Amino acid sequence: MKNIIRQARKDKGWTMKTLAQHLAIDQALISKYEKGLRIPTKEQIRNIAEVLEIDQETLLIAWMKERILNEYATEPYVLQALVAAEDEVKYRSKQDKRTISRNLEEILEQIDQLRTHLNTYRKYDSFRIAQALELEYTYESNRIEGNTLTLRETDLVINEGLTVSGKSMKEHLEAINHQEAIVYIKELMDKKTTITQKVVLNIHNLILRGIYPEEAGKYRSIQVMIKGSTHMPPQPYLVAKQMEELFFWYHEHRRQLHPVLLAAEMHERLVTIHPFIDGNGRTSRLLMNLILLQHGYVIANIKGDYDNRMAYYQSLEMAQTQQQKEDFLIFIAANEQKSLERYLSIIQQDQ
Repeated sequence: MKNIIRQARKDKGWTMKTLAQHLAIDQALISKYEKGLRIPTKEQIRNIAEVLEIDQETLLIAWMKERILNEYATEPYVLQALVAAEDEVKYRSKQDKRTISRNLEEILEQIDQLRTHLNTYRKYDSFRIAQALELEYTYESNRIEGNTLTLRETDLVINEGLTVSGKSMKEHLEAINHQEAIVYIKELMDKKTTITQKVVLNIHNLILRGIYPEEAGKYRSIQVMIKGSTHMPPQPYLVAKQMEELFFWYHEHRRQLHPVLLAAEMHERLVTIHPFIDGNGRTSRLLMNLILLQHGYVIANIKGDYDNRMAYYQSLEMAQTQQQKEDFLIFIAANEQKSLERYLSIIQQDQ
C-alpha cells in the first residue's frame, strides 16, 4: 500500500506537502503512510484514492492486506482463520447477490447478444453515425429537462454555430454544453479513466458552464425540492458524505453487477442525492452512459416525449420513495436494448 501511494504521488509530480494540502491533513501523516509506520483509516483511503486518482479497489485491497498482516501475521492459527473467513465471506457474498426478475434477466441476455453482434460490425462504424446519434442524445436529454429546441435546431446550434430566433441563450448553451460533455466522456472511455467524484464534477461543470457559472462543478449549499416529485433530497451538509458513500458503493460493486445494472444504479443513486442546484438529470444520464461506453455498450438514449418522460419519472420516483428499483432497472435496460438495435440497423444499412 505504501508503495502504491508513494508512486501515485510521484507520478503526479507532487511533494508530500502538496498531497497533504489536497487531503487537508498533516504532512507528517503522509510520511508515515509512505514509510508504512501508520495505516490510514478507510475514509482516508477513499480520499487518497480520489485525490491521487488511484483505483479505489486496488488501494482498498492493499489496505486490508496491510491491516491483516499488521494485526494477525504473528498470531497462531492465522492461516486456518483466514481459510475459515474466506468460506464465510464467499457465503455472505452469495447471499447478498441481487435477485432480478426473469423479465430483466431476459432483457440483459438480449442486450449482451446484441453487443456481441454489434462487435462484428465495429469495423463499419463511422464518425458520421456516431455524430448523428450523439446529436439525438443531446436533443432528447435536454428535451427531458424542458429545452424546446427541435432536433434540427439543435443541429444548427451545435454543428453550424447558428442562433435560433425565439430561443433563449440558456437553451443554446444547454445544447452546446451537452455535446461537449459527450466529447469528454468519450475521452474518458478511450483513456480507460477510473470514474471518481472528480469526473462527475467535471461533467457537471461542462453542463452548467456559462449558464450558472458560480454553481458549475460544485455541490449545492442549499436545500432543494424536485418539481413534481415527493422525494426530498438530503440536506446540503449531507451531500459530500453521501457522494463519498456513492463512490465507495461503486468501487465495491463495479465488478459484481452486470454493467447495465451498474450504470442504472449509479444514475438512480446520483440523481436521488441530487447533489447540484441544476443539471442533476443530465449529469446522471451522462455518468450512466460513460459506464455503458466503458463496457462496450452504446449510449442509452431516453426519449424526451411525454409518454417516455412520464415512464422514466414514475419508475425513478418508485425507486426513490419506495426502494422498488425493478421498474427503473427494466426501463434503463429496455432503452439500452432499443439503442443497440437502432445502432445495429444503421450500420447494417450502410453495408
